Amino acid sequence: MGTEFPTPIYVAIAICGFLLLLGAWTIVTMLGMVKPIFLPSPLAVIIKLVKLAQDGTLGNDVAISVYRISIGFLIASVMALATAILIGSYRFWEAAIEPILDFVRYMPVVAFVPLSILWSGTSDLQKFLIIWIGTYFQQALMFKDNIKRVPADFVGFGRTLGMSDLRVLMRIVVPSAMPQIWDTLRISLGWAWTWVTLAELVAANSGLGYRITVAQRYLQTDMAIGYILVLGVLGLATDQIMRFLGRQFFKYEKRT
Repeated sequence: MGTEFPTPIYVAIAICGFLLLLGAWTIVTMLGMVKPIFLPSPLAVIIKLVKLAQDGTLGNDVAISVYRISIGFLIASVMALATAILIGSYRFWEAAIEPILDFVRYMPVVAFVPLSILWSGTSDLQKFLIIWIGTYFQQALMFKDNIKRVPADFVGFGRTLGMSDLRVLMRIVVPSAMPQIWDTLRISLGWAWTWVTLAELVAANSGLGYRITVAQRYLQTDMAIGYILVLGVLGLATDQIMRFLGRQFFKYEKRT
């Protein structure tokens, strides 16, 4: 319990976990325990993905979904951080805004999909809106908690130096909370992948979610599972990139 593994051993264990899952999938399909229309073999899924990659369909869908999630997540994160700084630093704004955030964040994002189509059509704006609804309210409250954890002594030190509220926030509070804010960004990025897929499932003519819908409509289970796996790989890749960047940006956090 609490034992630290060297990175190579950790990676090896993680790879073995994936290989066991792949092996179980292969055995189930080879023995015919599940019909291919319900669960195709790993080989069939790989072959389908290769074909889609060769004709450019897979690359185009990935590029579109990455574009949508990048813009939507960036907008939500910037707005959430600004809101969190306000409600995390001033009691008045906390009382005025936080109850609204708490109220809206319990509303299911799925329920906003048809409304978002009415409000903004089926363009990329609608995808950005769904990502924003799904991430902004949660992020703002989590960022606020990150900011609240900054020791009061830090703020008091800034006051002693005669710094203005804005300088205390920008030079002391936000930098001190940034390692935790970065970790919150990493976690909430996973939600954003879910929301962009949801938006593309319902109202789109391109993207990973759209392709899954098409595959389900025509019972192309190999393509549906293949695209789901691609989403998992993209999510895992972005999570690991965020972890790596966090270790590089905030090396002092590990030492403390």
